Amino acid sequence: MAEKSLYQFRVEPQEVDFTLRATIASLGSVILNVAGIDAHGKGFGVDVLNADNHSWVLSRMAVEFDSRPVQYTDYTVATWISDYGRVLSTRNFTLTDTAGHEFGRAVSQWAMIDLRSRAAVDLSWVGQAHSEAIVAAPSPAEKPRKIRSVTPTQRMEHRVVYSDIDFNRHVNTMRYIEMMCDMLPLELISSPAPVRLDIHFLKECRYGQTLTVGCELHERSALFEVCGEPGVAAVRAGFEWK
Repeated sequence: MAEKSLYQFRVEPQEVDFTLRATIASLGSVILNVAGIDAHGKGFGVDVLNADNHSWVLSRMAVEFDSRPVQYTDYTVATWISDYGRVLSTRNFTLTDTAGHEFGRAVSQWAMIDLRSRAAVDLSWVGQAHSEAIVAAPSPAEKPRKIRSVTPTQRMEHRVVYSDIDFNRHVNTMRYIEMMCDMLPLELISSPAPVRLDIHFLKECRYGQTLTVGCELHERSALFEVCGEPGVAAVRAGFEWK
């Protein structure tokens, strides 16, 4: 049985906001980069999958940050796979500072798609071929919550451009999160309070589409719905501050 993989990082100046703390999006980007690095190192990264016209796509993710580290802070990201299913695989993360204090955690669920049809494929073979990569440790947080339908109190439009697109030729996860953060009140998004984010991907959004981002804002929480077509949700997400 495998053990958790550990990766070292430092909060760089381009990853912080005006409070000098790492942004939610920058920490989320590190988490997803670790997923790719670890999968590559274990032999089932996108480079291997692309040879058969397959790729990993993020289906759902939940992240919790008790605090956000300040500029130049060193920290460790641990990651491990807790299960493979026929449709989804669960990859987990914890973030700890140099004193060993855990300040963040994440649970992500991944699907595999055929790059020609863009349809999900059975990933049972990954679990069979790489069963030794599973770690006998539970997820560090509640798995991603289902987001109910959203009744927006405000909306904005965003045209998908080159800088929004990732290696799967659809909108990068962190670009969605940045769009959402840009709609939040400054005092809320810059708050040092613990925060949880749940995000659920329902449809791909591609280059040239005009997205409608709807926000249902509450006192200490916000729900979002991104539509690439009128009335058709592509992404739903929820932020909650404690």
